[in-house]
Amino acid sequence: MSSSPCLSRIPLAAAPAAAAAARPRLWELDALRGLMLVLMLSTHLPTNFGIPTSQPLGFVSAAEGFVMLSAYMAGLVYTQRYLRYGLHAMQRAFLKRALVVYGCQAASLLFLFTVIAGLGLTLPQPAVQKLVWFYLQQPVTAFISSLGLVYNPPLLDILPVYVLFMLASPWVLTYGLRRGWRGILILSGVLWFATQFELSRFLYGGVVSMTGLPVPFSETGAFETYGWQLLWVFGLWLGSLHARVPPEQRRPMPPAVVVGAAVIAVTFFIWRHIAGLGAFPDGNPLNFLFDKWHLGILRLLNFVCLVVLAMHFGSWLKARLPRMRWLETMGRASLSVFCAHLVIVLMVLSIVGEPSPDRPLWQDLLLFGGSVFALYVVARLVGGNKTRRTATAPGPAPIVPAVPAAHPPRLNSDAP
Repeated sequence: MSSSPCLSRIPLAAAPAAAAAARPRLWELDALRGLMLVLMLSTHLPTNFGIPTSQPLGFVSAAEGFVMLSAYMAGLVYTQRYLRYGLHAMQRAFLKRALVVYGCQAASLLFLFTVIAGLGLTLPQPAVQKLVWFYLQQPVTAFISSLGLVYNPPLLDILPVYVLFMLASPWVLTYGLRRGWRGILILSGVLWFATQFELSRFLYGGVVSMTGLPVPFSETGAFETYGWQLLWVFGLWLGSLHARVPPEQRRPMPPAVVVGAAVIAVTFFIWRHIAGLGAFPDGNPLNFLFDKWHLGILRLLNFVCLVVLAMHFGSWLKARLPRMRWLETMGRASLSVFCAHLVIVLMVLSIVGEPSPDRPLWQDLLLFGGSVFALYVVARLVGGNKTRRTATAPGPAPIVPAVPAAHPPRLNSDAP
């Protein structure tokens, strides 16, 4: 990847002719999404595997990779839609996707407030009661504010971020394609930097003073939207760039960048597995540099280095590693699998409870293995339905593109 196409505008009319050639399905991206879903399941499922399998590559979790990869595929797919069918088709596709994700969030909230809250009170389970404590105290306010994406209980606080990102993406992508990405990336970086100094809490205080919002700041979601938007914008830009620049025209990264990224990534990898999930002991203020929710600067550095290595060695790994088609299947149905993973985690938390060192190993293995198998079954069912619909339903009539057409690769954009 060179510096010239990274920040500069590539005229739409100059989209390379090679982009018009049919490309094979990018199965490796599906496999990556599937792997991240399995890692998220392992982290959220109340078993004793959670801590050992969390952040396996350094001070980076599956959430960072999933957000960036989802944004990359959105930039790739929707840029190609824009090139083929025009601006309005791209905007409608983004809006439709945002509505689908919002529907999944609303269904997840309904499940949490009824089935899970009922189980948590009946059994009872302190962990579940803590999860929905605000809803139990103010059910009407919690329900209305959750539908407004203000109240976001733990585990259900990532899809609202996706909805906001998807709603903003048409304008971001359109501006980037027409006027260049430099200003967008600079603004995104400024917002991320301000988040490190409690931008979200400052804005929340302003909203509370003007409206009397009763939702506590701690219940608005753990993910700092103004910080995590940097990963989304970066992925959206990279996907848009790759939609217009075929692989054979992309310049390789400078060797010094690759070596530097490898040294930093290995250092963080060793550090994480010696120190644990926290880079420093609890209470040390330097842990903020690795903070997940604010996307601390050293955590961001760790992630960027892993992205550099993945892009540099991706083709080499793709040619040598065996294909895990079960991961591809799960990755293709990522939104459905993600929602199913929430259902499984909440049900296990309500019935089995929090992890305990006294729990036999075979029980944790059964819980984890059975949960992965259940997610795979969901992916197969959803994938089968999509295949049948694709085979029987006629496609929409082509729209005359406003710019030269570019045929997209066979990608499934089923990502939050």
